[in-house]
Amino acid sequence: MTNPITDAFSFLTANTGDFEALGLWKYLILLVFYALLAGSLWLAVVNWREDPAQRNGTALWLWFSRLLIGCMWFQGTLWKLPFGHQNGLWYWTQQMAGRAAFEVHRAFVNDVILPNFDIVNPLVYLAELGFAIALMLGLFVRFAGVAAALFTVNLWLGIYNKRPGDPEEWPWSYMFLILLCGTFAVFAAGRSLGADVWLRRNVAFVRDGRGLGALVRLLT
Repeated sequence: MTNPITDAFSFLTANTGDFEALGLWKYLILLVFYALLAGSLWLAVVNWREDPAQRNGTALWLWFSRLLIGCMWFQGTLWKLPFGHQNGLWYWTQQMAGRAAFEVHRAFVNDVILPNFDIVNPLVYLAELGFAIALMLGLFVRFAGVAAALFTVNLWLGIYNKRPGDPEEWPWSYMFLILLCGTFAVFAAGRSLGADVWLRRNVAFVRDGRGLGALVRLLT
């Protein structure tokens, strides 16, 4: 029997099945996770100390929410590894080929995604790792939130139907994730104890919106 406490402990000590499949590489992956976690905490403390406007419950809640969702995206990257046709992404991509809500989606998976899976696999991994980094650190969250929401739309529609013998998914679970990621973008959650607000406050060309700073402000 497992429970949320034992599951969390297994993840935090690299003792899940997904971690074990990586061999000794699991320790490097776990180190990256702890570095991101430490970075998120450091940014939260620095922003809290430097900016009185950050010292409120709303900022704390947005920080905590995007941190946890970022952790979820990071954990989700594990079953995209190691790259190849034996990982979880290959299985679920095959599922999408027969379960997507619309025929055009099923055809795209069958005719484009599966034949080019060796290219798609690392791209999906990097995309999800990017979402995890952005949300955990609060970096470019407006952009990452929109991208993650659109990415999840593909999952929502792609694993919509149940085939005999296949595990059933609850479509609302994906809808909730879409809404959460969209909310982070709408409320610019990186400006709540994250890297985005630090950049806007401490980097002159970003603060003033000069040159590349205008683009950075748009993404943050």
